Amino acid sequence: MGCCHYPPVIEGCDSAFTVDTSRITFGRGCLSEVGDRARALGMKRVALFSDARVARLKHFDTVLQSLRAAGLDVAVCTDVHVEPTDQSFLDAARFASEAKPDGYVSLGGGSVIDTCKAANLYATHPADFLAYVNAPVGEGRPVPGPLKPHLACPTTSGTGSEVTGITIFDLLSMGAKTGIASPALRPTEALIDPDCTATLPGEVVAASGLDVLSHALESYTARPYTRRPAPVRPSLRPMSQGANPWSDLGCREALRLMGLYLERGVKDANDHEAREQLMWASTLAGIAFGNAGVHAPHGMAYAVAGKVRDFHPTGYPDDEPLVPHGMAVIVNAPAVFRYTATASPERHLEAAGHLGADLRDATPADAGEVLAGRLVHVMRAVGMPNGLSGVGYTGADVDALTEGAFPQQRLLQNAPREMTRPVLTELFHQALRYW
Repeated sequence: MGCCHYPPVIEGCDSAFTVDTSRITFGRGCLSEVGDRARALGMKRVALFSDARVARLKHFDTVLQSLRAAGLDVAVCTDVHVEPTDQSFLDAARFASEAKPDGYVSLGGGSVIDTCKAANLYATHPADFLAYVNAPVGEGRPVPGPLKPHLACPTTSGTGSEVTGITIFDLLSMGAKTGIASPALRPTEALIDPDCTATLPGEVVAASGLDVLSHALESYTARPYTRRPAPVRPSLRPMSQGANPWSDLGCREALRLMGLYLERGVKDANDHEAREQLMWASTLAGIAFGNAGVHAPHGMAYAVAGKVRDFHPTGYPDDEPLVPHGMAVIVNAPAVFRYTATASPERHLEAAGHLGADLRDATPADAGEVLAGRLVHVMRAVGMPNGLSGVGYTGADVDALTEGAFPQQRLLQNAPREMTRPVLTELFHQALRYW
């Protein structure tokens, strides 16, 4: 009998799931607690990571003064690269190795938190860069031991990196994103202060919010944990376990909050209720996908972001081409969920309902179109580009996008239907334009 109405375990598959997360403090003004929290974790010399934009905001001063007021020595790095690369990770690791901290604090979006995770990893357990990178791109070598304590302080309502053991970057030689996944990378604590989102441009709230939405939607529709091969040893159970009863709780609530508050939070920076609820949804979805895993929209997004040529979104640094992560994810999502709906139509319909779709008269056979239609509605409401064509791709790019996405097997194998090269090619074609 399956847990909580999950499919029964079949021979060779797992019969249990594991729940992990960082310690979380959530609430307005909690950034001021960072010094006391860091000292309680035994930190004496702290490496503080941020980026140039955040370093000019009052939130940075709040964190820096709190650390110093707690009597801590602080080494500051504020040149984190937005959408980090293997080279920027190596630069951060070099900084950390020279600073010799006994703990880390990150203040920023997912790029900052991910960079801090990587710096902590490579400074604590030096190795060739590809040693820890997910196979088949890298060796996928296990992290050999614990890292230094890390306090993560997100300033965007999007990536959920503050509660996951995943760090993502552009591998420049490959022209696509990949990552490192290990429970050791999960920050020790997260301080989540909704006040940080008050200064975010609407375009950033839209892209990061759609990342949250897709975290929840992909985790909720992922292959069930009872259909994943059992690990050789229980300690080797992956973080991307597949959909499970614990992650389902966060997914459903995050989707509901997205349906209620995303458009409001994008269109009005003074709608403090909406932006706080989006921050909470980001936290819930981060915990969910940190224990279930995402699948094809994210796997495809790594190629979309990595092969960008000349797209410059408003609200982001304009010194180089960029497809923001949440945007790179959501342009694939309607096509993917049309395809995956047959694997679990009830879940796809339920998710569409949480996002505000009208489910009257909808049947299981309609699930893919209903959910895809709702996603397109949300994309248009918050000003997303019209599919891949809206970020500069054409049909001539589909083969290259497929080759960039196919190595993302950690994600693709979590999908509820098989993601072969021909399937990915067809999905990229379908994602070129939606309206």
